[in-house]
Amino acid sequence: MMDIVAVIAENKIREAMEKGAFKNLPGKGKPLKIDDLSGVPEELRASYLILKNAGVLPQELELEKEIVSLKKLIACCYEEGEEKAVLKKKLNEKILRFNMLMEKRGINPALRYYKERVYEKLGG
Repeated sequence: MMDIVAVIAENKIREAMEKGAFKNLPGKGKPLKIDDLSGVPEELRASYLILKNAGVLPQELELEKEIVSLKKLIACCYEEGEEKAVLKKKLNEKILRFNMLMEKRGINPALRYYKERVYEKLGG
């Protein structure tokens, strides 16, 4: 015997189909984009997708984004001054927080630093 909730859901879906509610959906007729969640632990996948759909970035990505922004701002400062010094201080704080977070997660920040330097030298 079917669950009452499933029966109600089926009826609602059928009614919506009859009214044409699904005719002009974005992506109609296109393949679904399936996220590769193999790197996310199984018990965290549902919460990861909810946060991703809400536009929330993981803490390390948010910090990386802020670090990139600060580096660009510093590059725009033509002369040494108070503003550039404040930006450099903020950058160092963000990098420190990022490195601490990575160490806590078992990722060596020094390795990441040298990897970035190699990519810069190779032009990548």
